[in-house]
Amino acid sequence: MCKRASHAFFFFFCLFSPTHAMVTPLDLVKCRNQVKPGLYKSVFNGWSTIIKAEGFRGIWLGVAPTLIGYSMQGAGKYGFYEYFKYKFSHMVDEETAYKNRTLIALLASGSAEFIADIFLCPMESIKVRMQTSHPPYAATSLEGFQKLKATEGLRGFYKGLVPLWSRQIPYTCMKFATFEKIVELIYSSVLSKPKEEFNQLQQLLVSFTGGYTSGVLVAIVSHPADVVVSKLNAGSSEGKSLGDIVKELGMKGLWRGLLPRIGMIGTLTSFQWLLYDSYKVYMGFPTTGGVEKKEIKQE
Repeated sequence: MCKRASHAFFFFFCLFSPTHAMVTPLDLVKCRNQVKPGLYKSVFNGWSTIIKAEGFRGIWLGVAPTLIGYSMQGAGKYGFYEYFKYKFSHMVDEETAYKNRTLIALLASGSAEFIADIFLCPMESIKVRMQTSHPPYAATSLEGFQKLKATEGLRGFYKGLVPLWSRQIPYTCMKFATFEKIVELIYSSVLSKPKEEFNQLQQLLVSFTGGYTSGVLVAIVSHPADVVVSKLNAGSSEGKSLGDIVKELGMKGLWRGLLPRIGMIGTLTSFQWLLYDSYKVYMGFPTTGGVEKKEIKQE
């Protein structure tokens, strides 16, 4: 089991981050509109405006800290998820584990994300500052790291950790629990045959579909905390407490930028699950979700 978790950790350290990096242009427009409402009329207007002012490279601002931060976070999330899922499942008998598989997925994913966010938070702080400040907080990740260290010390890197947990832990719990449930429903209610009667490619297509559907749901659940994280790390919020920011945003402000984030999270989540299950197939494990009771020991 430890070998399985360590393989997952290494695999997603290398391959998880590209799914986040490829949606950097969407993330950039979303973050700027969250901090400065009405800055861009739409995603396409945002891209057009940024390209005219900064060139094509401008829409990729923040891609480096995204690559670094989410590679570490992704490795921790998926690696520790497998570890905690195995440990929690074996704390009870097989029958109980099967009946409570959704609860186990929630506990395992939440525990994994708690640890993973400690890896992510420093790079997320730099990324948001780079994307929401004008002129940009820093031109490179290294410059941003040195500047934040010099001006705010360790606190600056982890100032947004609690809001990050409030965004990422519900996000990840929903991501894993809803994905496994959606895949189970696809096999039991939509498709005409049990999972084991489909080939690996067909099972991976189910993973992709379930991943996108799950991504839409988790984007909605975690969005208010995402707005708070963006606002907290923006230069205009220096010295403000978490409560001050929530009060300033109001109910409407907490949902600002939801549609671009649904597109962003749905896309990256579907590709993450596709990569994840492709890795599991390569390693000789079954794809995630749709597990029959007799397969519990194998999963």
